[in-house]
Amino acid sequence: MTRVLILSWEYPPLIEGGLARHVRKLSEALVELGVEVHVLTRGGEESPATECAGGVTIHRIREPTRPTDLGEFVAWVERMNSDMLAAGVELGDRLEFDLVHGHDWLVANACDHLARRMSAPLVTTIHATEYGRHQGWVTDHPQSYIHGVERWITNRSHRVITCSAYMREQVADIFGVAEGRITVIPNGIDPLDLPQPDPAELARLRGEFAAPGERLVLLIGRLVYEKGFQLALEAMPKVIAAAPGTRFLVAGSGTHEEELKRQAEELGLMEHGTFLGWIGDDVLHTLYGIADLTVVPSIYEPFGLVALEAMASGCPCIVADTGGLREVVPHEEAGLRFAARDPEALAEVAIRVLSDPELEARLIAEAKEHVRRFDWADVAAQTAAVYAEQVGAKLGPA
Repeated sequence: MTRVLILSWEYPPLIEGGLARHVRKLSEALVELGVEVHVLTRGGEESPATECAGGVTIHRIREPTRPTDLGEFVAWVERMNSDMLAAGVELGDRLEFDLVHGHDWLVANACDHLARRMSAPLVTTIHATEYGRHQGWVTDHPQSYIHGVERWITNRSHRVITCSAYMREQVADIFGVAEGRITVIPNGIDPLDLPQPDPAELARLRGEFAAPGERLVLLIGRLVYEKGFQLALEAMPKVIAAAPGTRFLVAGSGTHEEELKRQAEELGLMEHGTFLGWIGDDVLHTLYGIADLTVVPSIYEPFGLVALEAMASGCPCIVADTGGLREVVPHEEAGLRFAARDPEALAEVAIRVLSDPELEARLIAEAKEHVRRFDWADVAAQTAAVYAEQVGAKLGPA
């Protein structure tokens, strides 16, 4: 049996973003395939040092609350890696691991040291890049530091995994990694993980944001510049003019939140929508069930999990024609795409869906079938194949 050590800076119940859920679902699906999975991650004061959940053995180091200042965050990450390395060395002295698998730059240093100490191949999954998040502006600290770590770890790894062909091209071009060393494995989704509230509860929740007869447009995710919510707000006056009674709901929080609220005020939109702020996952995912349309207007998007969640929840979805969204949402089939960075194009496509019940019904039906392509069992099988190749080859340093 192959024994794998996976490193991630987050793992449920400690959730900072989508990475925690990805690593958990992947780990549990790998166990189903017969892989022995150990996850090395961090935890809070109440977390047990070691536990077994879903067949996965989870080892946690205790770290102080992460700082919000990005400069301090980098120093905090370096300390976390030192603690992970120490815990991993102790773990490696007791167990023999066949492979080390790290997720993103946040655990790069610990992964590299542990893989070499264990004489094990190193696989790294790059979920996003600092270069992409900041539109290429990575000359100043701490962006330059993070960009440098990403370049270093991708070239140190025996195999790099990306979630889309778009990300494979980006890793190859930006970091100089040969495309033959990069494997594309999409993220997965399990529709059963999404809440299934009763119709009465959905009606009550919808009533908080839209009156009977009104249409509700959902913008959901981290409120940061690269997610493009400013473009969607810019499009809303045209959408409301063409489809009177349309309202919007912004769900999430982030560094761009106050600027988005100011923009909505300046556009006279505040009487047509709600900024919900940060909410827990259960309520967050329920919002797909009350919306008439989900808009994903990203400027930079490695994959597009929000689009998948919307489609799996039966909510029509329109997305920017960029990045991984092109691969996740086939145009005119499971959803519609619009030209990225173009509020006019966004508005036209949104109006088209909101005013055409037959189109809306077709998109919902085709999306339900489309999301089956992103089954976690398939994702795990592709990942296990990468493991088998690396463990069998026992490659030397890249």
